[in-house]
Formats: sequence, structure tokens, C-alpha cells
Amino acid sequence: MRTLNLESEPLAVEVSFTADTFCVTLEDGRELSIPLAWFPRLLHGTPEQREQWELIGRGQGLHWEALDEDISINGLLAGRGDQTRRRKAVA
Repeated sequence: MRTLNLESEPLAVEVSFTADTFCVTLEDGRELSIPLAWFPRLLHGTPEQREQWELIGRGQGLHWEALDEDISINGLLAGRGDQTRRRKAVA
């Protein structure tokens, strides 16, 4: 199995919101657009609560104190949404 080795760790520098997505701008210029539905705490938070974000670890992650939400940039790049919700068992 191959693994991806990054020359530098992707770091967030900015976050913005639309009605149904949030966008993360990375230090290298890439922009990620993520459905709010992937993160129910953000989805159900008020616009004011969403705008109160802060960087974790130089931009390795994002934190919303009022919503008790932490999101890693590596997790977003891997396509992972909220990891705290229970997954339905597959029969």
C-alpha cells in the first residue's frame, strides 16, 4: 500500500460560509468547500456562532468554542465529516 508524503502540512488561513457550505482557504492557495451537512454542529449553529472560529496549531485545525466543534484540515482533505456521530450498522 502506498502512502502520501506531503512536503509540507496543509494549513488553514481563512474560513467563510455560504448558506449550505463552509470554505477553508489553505496557506498554499487551495480552497476547500465542505457541505455544512457533514458537520451538524456547524449546520445548526447561528451565523454568529459559525463566524467565531479560531485556528488550532498554526492552522492544522479549526475550533468553534460556542459550538464545541474541532475540525482537522487533514480530515477535510481525506473527505471525513463529523466523526463523533454513530454510524448505522450495515446488515
